[in-house]
Amino acid sequence: MNDIRTTETSGFEPVPCLSVVMPCYNEEATIATVVKEVLGSPFTAELLIIDDGSKDGTRDILTTLDDPKVRVLLQPYNQGKGAAIRRGFEEAKGPFVIVQDADLEYDPREYATLLEPLLADKADVVYGSRFMGGGAHRVLYFWHSVGNKVLTTASNVFTNLNLTDMETCYKVFRKEVLESFTLEENRFGIEPEMTAKVAAGQWRVYEVGISYSGRTYDEGKKIGWKDGVRAFYCILRYSPTFGRFFKRRTGTAT
Repeated sequence: MNDIRTTETSGFEPVPCLSVVMPCYNEEATIATVVKEVLGSPFTAELLIIDDGSKDGTRDILTTLDDPKVRVLLQPYNQGKGAAIRRGFEEAKGPFVIVQDADLEYDPREYATLLEPLLADKADVVYGSRFMGGGAHRVLYFWHSVGNKVLTTASNVFTNLNLTDMETCYKVFRKEVLESFTLEENRFGIEPEMTAKVAAGQWRVYEVGISYSGRTYDEGKKIGWKDGVRAFYCILRYSPTFGRFFKRRTGTAT
């Protein structure tokens, strides 16, 4: 991080230091726009797009991308967001790694805000919270927000963290954090799994407020109530304190 120079205006000078891991599945309506926005960030060192077996025109669009920062990785069939993220993490080469959804719910212009605690050497992991700060938020499903808060609270109970948004897409890691554990989940259960393993490693965690432009199901939102049930299971299974007992009782691998 010796090439990060502080300035009075922004706190640090933008340099390409971020590996952006972007899982995608049937995102032909948004993928081109999101790619343009990610590559427009001065912090983006590389963009890894992991297509999870799209059946619309997403893969056709990906074949037209011509930028040395972009690497397209094709899953042989649909395996889930978690599996795509795991593959992206394995391939990432930058000192910092962020997850970026391939829709338009999260804004790459907020990379600077997310990176600031990392570049200042205050944090090892930064979560972008949709429930703190003054960023703009699209008003959508009440029960989704309730479910998120329930899962975040349950995660906090078993990790002893005090996050406000465990399920957020925007999580930024130092590369060495990701190298310190092995992820297993294939779908949305990867969110509580990552959180539990970060907590178990006693890494420094920060939260920053971000904006959020959520989608409806008609617009392509994919998470459902079954994912919430799996997330709660993962909170227990990967808990730093309760996990070993839970695995023994259920007969799952350690």
